[in-house]
Amino acid sequence: MNAGLIAGLRAQLGGSRDGALLRYSLGNALLAQGDFAAAIEALQQALAFDPRYSAAWKALGRAQAQAGDSAAADASFEQGIAVAQARGDVQAAKEMAVFRKRLHKPAS
Repeated sequence: MNAGLIAGLRAQLGGSRDGALLRYSLGNALLAQGDFAAAIEALQQALAFDPRYSAAWKALGRAQAQAGDSAAADASFEQGIAVAQARGDVQAAKEMAVFRKRLHKPAS
């Protein structure tokens, strides 16, 4: 199912529907599949279309964290929190703050 979704989304890249939402959707599908490098690339492209897309910042931070790049994830969550707060997206800011706190929590 996910492979078909990813193929369908990739087929639309560069077309008239290409934009932040398409790249975000692709990034989320790739993240769910565990392809963190491709997810990071798609989510960065989503943010190139719309740097105020707080959901894309959250997904990017999650992908970077799962890829093992805590520093990049921390920076993405920090930027995402600022964007979410500026837009009044309180829930996204809270979620990213929780994810960010988990990055700094010592491993047990």
